[in-house]
Amino acid sequence: MSILSASRAEEIDSTFATARKESVDALIIGDDSVFDTLIHDLVGAAARYKIPTMYYDPDFVVAGGLISYGPSLDEMAKQMGDYLGHILEGAKPGDLPIQQPTKFELAINLATAKSIGLNIPPSVLADANRVIE
Repeated sequence: MSILSASRAEEIDSTFATARKESVDALIIGDDSVFDTLIHDLVGAAARYKIPTMYYDPDFVVAGGLISYGPSLDEMAKQMGDYLGHILEGAKPGDLPIQQPTKFELAINLATAKSIGLNIPPSVLADANRVIE
């Protein structure tokens, strides 16, 4: 396992080049607000270097990324709304229980899989919440 990092658009290509040079089989892009603004840079580099890459947000898959898996943003927004309701009713935020995501979503882009020569098993496609063809 290798840990590679990039925090600016200028570093993304060289990071993917390093991954290719080190024969990395796949990459996982961690959840970072910096990456939200670099979606196209990350997806483009993954495509150029033909490295299967998994993201934390389905927006990457819509933009051409291979796969994403992470908490349902809709479910998290609902949980935040519930918290806000309790706070507006007078609850102290520190007294509210910590909640963790309970619903996760898998998104797969089949066109991207095909472009890098990857076959997605039918069992994985059956589990996907969203499949982009």
